[in-house]
Amino acid sequence: MPEEQLESLLENPAVREAIAVVFDRSDGGSEKLQWGDVSDALSSDEWGRLIREGVLVSAGAGFTIANPEEVRQTLQEHGDSSDTTDGVDDIDPESWAWYDKAAGVTALAFFAGYWNTGIRDIIASFDNLLLAPIVDLVPFYVVIILLAIVTGLYSTVLQARLMDHETMQMYQERMAELNERKEAAKERGDDEALEQIQAEQMEAAGDQLGMFKLQFRPMVWIMLLTIPVFLWLRWKVRGGHLGVGETGLVVPLAGAVSWQEPLLGPMATWIVWYFLASMAARQIIQKTLNVQTSPSSSS
Repeated sequence: MPEEQLESLLENPAVREAIAVVFDRSDGGSEKLQWGDVSDALSSDEWGRLIREGVLVSAGAGFTIANPEEVRQTLQEHGDSSDTTDGVDDIDPESWAWYDKAAGVTALAFFAGYWNTGIRDIIASFDNLLLAPIVDLVPFYVVIILLAIVTGLYSTVLQARLMDHETMQMYQERMAELNERKEAAKERGDDEALEQIQAEQMEAAGDQLGMFKLQFRPMVWIMLLTIPVFLWLRWKVRGGHLGVGETGLVVPLAGAVSWQEPLLGPMATWIVWYFLASMAARQIIQKTLNVQTSPSSSS
């Protein structure tokens, strides 16, 4: 078996445990093994996989390890099978910098503008200085589309650049490995291994919090820029700041509806129009720029 293939197999904790078992039961690869010799520790699928992958080769009435010395060295490099699972403390996500925390506090203050008229008016008045020239040039429904494109662009870029995809994938792989080892232990009826894996899963409960922190960091910056836009739209529509003739939109099936009129359940027309335009813009931007906003799935 090529060394690269063996290394690849040993990256999987369940396979690594299985190889360690057959190596130990075969006295370091010097004795032949049959399924009955390891059936108390390995599932039939694990035994079959070792044969298919070439770790075990036929030797008359049994099977032997193809390259025992290579397996010995590789197992030593990876450590004992009981120590193969990295603790959650080994996954060290990047801490929030002071400017991330400042962005979070500011976004929270902006969020209060949904209920506080004073905050909303201040933010919207400042936004209006920048957006008023655009409003004078194009219809309001086009303004919403343009804002949706802009927010979709920076949301996609921020999520791609600020998300720690490598650490996120480490969390996901750790959880997948624990689940795989748990299923293998259940199949072979190894209660001791099940207890150990369940204890490791309890220790890894912090993974969920770690993943949430990783996902929330780009969301803070996205909200910091998106909330003022949304507050301006609300101020524009509900505050009576629309121009003459900017009363609403003609929607398929619904017909002519005003911007404040509920269109989808309790949601007003302007909200539905903005979200539809924003979702479409993000999809197009991600496809066009080939931007990855989530970690690649691990096998």
